[in-house]
Amino acid sequence: MLNGACLCGRVQYEIHGKPRFMYQCHCGKCRAASGASFATNIIVDADKFRITAGKESLGAYESSPQKFRYFCAACGSPIYSHGEKTKQVVAVRCGTLKQDPGLRLAYHAFVGSKAPWTDIRDGLPQFDEWPDPELVKRLFSAVAG
Repeated sequence: MLNGACLCGRVQYEIHGKPRFMYQCHCGKCRAASGASFATNIIVDADKFRITAGKESLGAYESSPQKFRYFCAACGSPIYSHGEKTKQVVAVRCGTLKQDPGLRLAYHAFVGSKAPWTDIRDGLPQFDEWPDPELVKRLFSAVAG
């Protein structure tokens, strides 16, 4: 099991089971929401993610139609995002994890809008926008639900 929390500790969560994969998103929305050059996320089955404390402190922002970014309303830490199109999973911000999730980056998304001061030199797949659906399908099948 993995645990995580916001900066002030009010919002806490658990992840049961192994996350599906890890990626970095370089889109303008993730950059603005995180205050950093990119956001590093793990994809987790929605039924394996649970807020264990501070649910009343969670704020939500609809950043795209039917996609919400959840954050601690007290300290501002981004916690996870969840959308109608991908309702079976949540994208959890890796910076809020208390342990090593046992995964490493699989790809970089939205590099077409990455910060100009960021150089990506790790040799991982890069996608101007959304990742290749076949790659995502392989990543999902690599971890049994």
